[in-house]
Amino acid sequence: MAQVETQKKEGGFRLLPAPSKYENGVVKFGDREIKIGGPLPKLAENEKLIRVTHSLCPVCYRLLPAAIFEKDEKMYIRKVCPEHGEFEDLYYGDVGMYYKFDYWEYEGKGPKVPYVDLKSPCPFNCGLCPMHHQHSALVNLVITNRCDQSCWYCFFFAEKAGYVFEPTLEQIKFMVDQLKRQDITLVIQITGGEPTLREDLVQIVKLLRESGVKHIQLNTWGGTFARLYMEDPDKAIKYAMQLREAGVNTVYMSFDGTNRRTNPKNHWEIPYTLEVFRRAGMTSVVLVPTVIKTTNDNDLGNIVRFAAENIDVVRAINFQPVSLTGMMKRNMRSRFRITIPEIIKDIEDQTDGEITRDSWYPIGTSVVFSRLIEALTGKEQFEMANHPSCGAGTYVFVEWREGKPHFIPLSKFIDLEGLLEYFKEKAEELKEGGNKYWVGLKILYNIRKFIDKEKGPKDFDVYKMLYNIIVNHNYEALGEWHYRTLFLGTMHFMDLYNYDIQRVMRCDIHYVTPDGRVIPFCTYNVLNDLYRDKILKEYQISLDEWVKLHGENSIGDQVKYKRVVSDLEKGEIYKNTYKHFI
Repeated sequence: MAQVETQKKEGGFRLLPAPSKYENGVVKFGDREIKIGGPLPKLAENEKLIRVTHSLCPVCYRLLPAAIFEKDEKMYIRKVCPEHGEFEDLYYGDVGMYYKFDYWEYEGKGPKVPYVDLKSPCPFNCGLCPMHHQHSALVNLVITNRCDQSCWYCFFFAEKAGYVFEPTLEQIKFMVDQLKRQDITLVIQITGGEPTLREDLVQIVKLLRESGVKHIQLNTWGGTFARLYMEDPDKAIKYAMQLREAGVNTVYMSFDGTNRRTNPKNHWEIPYTLEVFRRAGMTSVVLVPTVIKTTNDNDLGNIVRFAAENIDVVRAINFQPVSLTGMMKRNMRSRFRITIPEIIKDIEDQTDGEITRDSWYPIGTSVVFSRLIEALTGKEQFEMANHPSCGAGTYVFVEWREGKPHFIPLSKFIDLEGLLEYFKEKAEELKEGGNKYWVGLKILYNIRKFIDKEKGPKDFDVYKMLYNIIVNHNYEALGEWHYRTLFLGTMHFMDLYNYDIQRVMRCDIHYVTPDGRVIPFCTYNVLNDLYRDKILKEYQISLDEWVKLHGENSIGDQVKYKRVVSDLEKGEIYKNTYKHFI
């Protein structure tokens, strides 16, 4: 594949060509041969090249050069397969926001110990390989592919796959031990399928905690807790308490909107699920909307307000633009495609301009803080040097006026760019041998200059919090911060149409597998027949065998959730939860 030189601006991207030995050749993946190479896409006069990357043909997975270019203030990706033609898709909905985020690009540390040798070009060598730029930040642990829902946009579930996958406790322990090789703080999300369908879920959580996992998230749509509550509130609360006491720190819960149309998945169950969490002391819930254009993108401001009204248990929202899996014509993709900038703009418009687009920063800005703390303490720090197009976030304080929530983003009372640049400067000063004591004093003195207390929340001292974290290294202050603010994040997982190898190489959301590999999210799920399905099939239990072992009520239509809408809607909990939204 020919290398194409592009102008590198300060903080910009580097071209990452495939090794020359693969040029116009093939890669063997199991019994498959995948071709490599193709023409560089041509651009029209009104299209400005931003950078060149590698991508894949959505039909045959051929590794292709791809152009990312600017047109009409948006960014697009284009690639040409010699066999299947040209593919073009929206890459990023606002070029100005892209350049702002691009400035905060950082090179990641990579895993300390690669899990596989480098034998093929990315993404046909995942495991993690020596080319990967990031250690694991969040690791998904699939404990079942059974689910009591059948969402049309879901990656997979047992009936769709044709088999059951449920690793044993011994396999789970092995996978956690593999993660320990990275020598990092272990953060694991228990996922599926629907994890609460496993009767030994509490035991699994205890196993993770005993194995040294510091932070455990439970990924669920929440229906199990609501169903149990409708049957027996005490039973539901006891179950949630058992999970919390076993070690679940955060519940990562689907929530696509505040009304029946935008959230047909769990609209009716959410009020009862939150009631269970409230009474069980499970006070760290992340709402996770899958955002689909023309479906629920008009409800994003209400989702933020809903979180504010339930801030006693809801800590964050993670908006996820839909990943368009499967073959889909371009006009259909255009109908549903939404990217991070559009979500940010929708939130600004739908919160009456309170949460502005300027409030958001890419995930990579967290590296500034990590490197400053590392320079001050001399201890290696956890980094999230994600690709700038992968995600963004902001923190907002919630103030109540006349019975309604109002939002104060950090950027309203903190000069964030000035503060970040100052912290970068001090980290470099320490790296070059500056005295830690004097640099610490200078930081302590000068950070006040970046904070306008008059515009900030009246009952929270941001300066004191920063002082405790940076100077005293008191991370309990982060806990107070976490419980006083609402974090808004967005993470765009790729699909075959917008696939960017440079993003894959910087991915820090990984899956751990029973064969010991650690695989980036956007190869595991997007190249599902090469990774996810191929691996899980090796450890499957056939549907017939599963039924013989566990009975017919443990799979298929027998386990699918069936709601009685009238019973759920007549409850006072339901009415009170949605009184401002219906």
